[in-house]
Amino acid sequence: MDIDLSERERVPFRILVVCTGNTCRSPMAEVIARRRVGELGWADVEVRSAGVGAFEGSPASGGALRAARAHGLDLSMHSSTRLTREGVESADVILTMSASHLHRVIELGGGGRADVITSFASEGDDLPTSPGVPDPIGGPDEEYAETFRVLDDLIVKVLTRLEPAVMP
Repeated sequence: MDIDLSERERVPFRILVVCTGNTCRSPMAEVIARRRVGELGWADVEVRSAGVGAFEGSPASGGALRAARAHGLDLSMHSSTRLTREGVESADVILTMSASHLHRVIELGGGGRADVITSFASEGDDLPTSPGVPDPIGGPDEEYAETFRVLDDLIVKVLTRLEPAVMP
């Protein structure tokens, strides 16, 4: 799906990252993106996360906490949020971890502003697009560390692609 960023008028620019439970992938992507946005000096960008099957108020998983901490980021105050129509409507860009998450976002009205993060990040590349970011839930810390690394790489590509919309 191609997201049209040409007619954006809202400030701040809002990025929503979506996974299943909002305890692993999307919280890690959220803190990575916030750090990267800060490094770029983008003052008017907000990053949030949500889960299609989140239990409101659940903490980040232990593996996600440790992976983030290993990179100087803190998820200790994270509290999971369930994906809602209001959350979808308030976002300029919605990045999902899988096609099933994208389908739910589309059901909630975000189709024109949403894509699987791997597809959005690879737009314009000649590389094959992967179907998403695998869920490390219940896996060893090495899986979370690898997921963190993959998300960091994807976020850098996503922000490069978003720069024209964020910095007109």
